Amino acid sequence: MTNINQKITPVGFPHFHYINEDLYVENIPLKILSEKLDTPLYVYSRASIRESWNKYAKAIKDKNVLICYGMKANSNISIVKELGFLGAGFDIVSGGELKKVIAAGINTNKVVFSGVGKKSWEIKIALEYGIKCFNIESESELRKISKISNILNKNANISIRINPNVDANTHPYISTGLKENKFGIDIEESLALYKLASTLPNIKIVGIDCHIGSQITELAPYIDTINKIINFAKKLHKININIEHIDLGGGLGIKYHNNDKIFNIEELLVFFAAKLKENNLHNIQIILEPGRSLVGNSGILLSKVEYIKTTLTKNFAIIDAAMNDIMRPALYQAYHGILPVYNKNNNKQYYDIVGPVCESADWIAKNRLLSSLKEGDLIAIESAGAYCMTMASNYNSRPKAAEIIVDKDKYYIIRQRESIEEIIQKELLIPIE
Repeated sequence: MTNINQKITPVGFPHFHYINEDLYVENIPLKILSEKLDTPLYVYSRASIRESWNKYAKAIKDKNVLICYGMKANSNISIVKELGFLGAGFDIVSGGELKKVIAAGINTNKVVFSGVGKKSWEIKIALEYGIKCFNIESESELRKISKISNILNKNANISIRINPNVDANTHPYISTGLKENKFGIDIEESLALYKLASTLPNIKIVGIDCHIGSQITELAPYIDTINKIINFAKKLHKININIEHIDLGGGLGIKYHNNDKIFNIEELLVFFAAKLKENNLHNIQIILEPGRSLVGNSGILLSKVEYIKTTLTKNFAIIDAAMNDIMRPALYQAYHGILPVYNKNNNKQYYDIVGPVCESADWIAKNRLLSSLKEGDLIAIESAGAYCMTMASNYNSRPKAAEIIVDKDKYYIIRQRESIEEIIQKELLIPIE
């Protein structure tokens, strides 16, 4: 909860900040953006994205590490282009994401293709564009990729996603490294699949892949995973399967509260590199797939209060953003900070911040102590750079919001606001007889 008598500090980077009582993104007041572009509106800071990238760039300096941005966090092609320009590779989970990399003009030779259900057309386009690696999730997928590669007379570089049975201590919906999860191959069964892969035509084994979950804030699960994966790599070496890289996946957490604790990425990489050297595997490349930690705190969702509704037990602020714009609270009971765009510092009250969608799950924040709100006030929903627009929908026939990126005193529209007419145009009437 926010105590309005204390200084309000936006989560994450300093590029969302107050000047006097007005909330700015870089050099632009958010109230100006709302007047020009309406709400709800996703607003990203270019400086924040670059600052988060630079933290990774500093950590990987002089190390054999490739950072592949996890596109499912935010796949807008302008953000893809920006991160590609900075030097990122890409972790994709669909053919659509691959086509966005291509549309952004990025070389596909640093693309790794994850996901449990790759369709034939997705495999074909990935082979045609020469991606770095497929991360294999099942024997059936391995055989399908071999078959398609053989037909196309191309070789497929593959890693097998190992499920190390490590608890990432995160929400069960975003935990992916346990035996009961749908992802990967159990570490006890993986050796047999690698042996099979070594016999299949047009398959080249290049790595080991794993991913244990998302929004991980502790180093310990990664250390446990690294130890298991390195031991597995040594087993492969004994049967003459020598890998070129180990992909540790992504999942590194961000601050959603100012008092959240997250570990330093450099600690992880120093430990990983030391363990590889200790086991005479120092020529192996490390791949990381961060998504949220590159863009999560680079964005806010700007919204307007439409109504104030007071009951015997609650004050509701009904805003024009909803669960179709920001699904995480309904899906994960996730916390997002709420900032007043104009910090009046007047009488404070507790509010539930809710949207207009016809679902009780359509809430954004509960029991937040905020400066007294009135109809027409603007609020900024923090940490909306990741898993917000990519999870957006047209539920209740609501158009998707616009996205913009701010660069100092300029802004660029990177996704036009959808109209209701555009939604209707995609639907077809049947004849009435």
